[in-house]
Amino acid sequence: MIAAFRTFANLATIFAAALALAACGSGERETDRAAAEGIILIGNGGEPQTLDPHLATGNPEAHILNEMFEGLTVANPDDPATPAPGVAESWEHDGSFTSWTFHLRDNATWTNGDPVVAGDFLYAWQRVLSPELGAQDSSAFYFIRNAEPFNLGQISDFSQVGVRAPDDRTLVVDLIRPVPTFPFLTSAPIMSPLSQRAVEAHGTMTDRQNPWATLENFVTNGPFMMKAWTVNQMIELEKNPDYWDAANVRLNGARFFPVDNVGTEENLFQDGRLHVTGTIPPDKIPGYRDRQAPELVSDPMLAPYFYYVNVERPPLDNVLVRRALSLAIDRQMLVDRVVQGGQLPAGGYMPPGYPDYQAAPPIAVHVEEARRLLAEAGYPGGEGFPRFEILINTSEAHRKIAEALQEMWRTNLGIDVGIYNQEWRVYLDALLGSDFALARASLVMTDPDIYSPLEAFTTDGSRNMGKWKNPRFNQLMDQAEGETDIPRRNALLQQAEQVMIEDLPIIPIYWGRQNYLLDPQVRGWVPNIYSRHPLKHVYFEN
Repeated sequence: MIAAFRTFANLATIFAAALALAACGSGERETDRAAAEGIILIGNGGEPQTLDPHLATGNPEAHILNEMFEGLTVANPDDPATPAPGVAESWEHDGSFTSWTFHLRDNATWTNGDPVVAGDFLYAWQRVLSPELGAQDSSAFYFIRNAEPFNLGQISDFSQVGVRAPDDRTLVVDLIRPVPTFPFLTSAPIMSPLSQRAVEAHGTMTDRQNPWATLENFVTNGPFMMKAWTVNQMIELEKNPDYWDAANVRLNGARFFPVDNVGTEENLFQDGRLHVTGTIPPDKIPGYRDRQAPELVSDPMLAPYFYYVNVERPPLDNVLVRRALSLAIDRQMLVDRVVQGGQLPAGGYMPPGYPDYQAAPPIAVHVEEARRLLAEAGYPGGEGFPRFEILINTSEAHRKIAEALQEMWRTNLGIDVGIYNQEWRVYLDALLGSDFALARASLVMTDPDIYSPLEAFTTDGSRNMGKWKNPRFNQLMDQAEGETDIPRRNALLQQAEQVMIEDLPIIPIYWGRQNYLLDPQVRGWVPNIYSRHPLKHVYFEN
């Protein structure tokens, strides 16, 4: 792992140096040159682990997949909570919101010239639910009738799953519970169609090593398609001329750079090498804000920042220890002095912004109570406390937060913890394999339904990285799943989140804002709480 990290760091350094040298050789800024060509330059955090939409789990992957694949619906920049037509030009539901019918357009095509048909969704959804594939986020489909039993291997006939294609232009989906937001969910990359011919030209449907999702083999259906992929340097997309709405796509392409050092990313932006960054060094935000810099953007988001707790690893298997750690954190100081981006101290997992749902009040620092709990757990004054490490992915911002917690726990509890820094792929492997004690995480919630993000923490939930098992939480989620009365449903979900707050499978830190730099000549980049900025609508204006 150390060798892998060093290799990545060296490549990243070489990449940044190469950009700097290129800048010295010309008086023209690269951003101006690219804008003239209709190409946007984007800082994208880490190198994508995979661009298979069924196996990808991180934001660096999603940013690219959202441009290469198109689902039944797409993100709507004018109204983020309402989806826009994608491959489906219209849809309707029954009176109970448990059966949805999508009508596909007749001019959607794959980049190999084949038409996109309803059977392509059947194939893709069968693949992601196949137990042999082992897709991390397959539970996102569990509200479809019999999707969970099929995914768990309890039934083997996919025709029993609640999705069918009466003809090439019609897809019918039957759900196990009312989901009024279902069309919104179908805009996620994991619910995109796949070309069976393209996938199986290079291997079987469920072979995780099938190289179909590579530069040479990609067949996609979105507004942009793969042009180049140089690992740890750049992924370049170009406009898809055969996309059904190509006439309204104004960019000619996009280049995504895996720059995971926020200081380097900011320098590249200021040197005219990037049009948009993923974030910004926290200590630089006040300066940009004070001078009212037009390039600074601060978007509200449905985005909790938290630490996963592996509840099977001592001493974190003791809830008293987890509570002590949480109460020893001064979250207000953290957001004011370390993060500095307008974030809010967290009180739980669900951030404010959901209609008819009350976010938990911020968790106040309570050092004396934290010390009492730690002593009750058997570690008075931190004596005999086993050392563990905080897992983070390479980022100056994540490192500063981890160091702040490290110091608070040393000062307030008398315990010493380490910090384990890894590049994105290694970090993600550890997270997905629950190979950590405490791991930093953040999530942009892309669903206006409260149920889905909480359901991910049930015993078999897709985001239950810390192996948490709480029967009361599971029971409340089961009750909420079948409840059609929205106020009663939200009350059950509120109780379920309170169980999380008390048992702490995660340690909430803050509710986020997206602070980043955007070149003022970029237009059509619309702020929204889901942090989705479809490039289909982006263009340049001098």
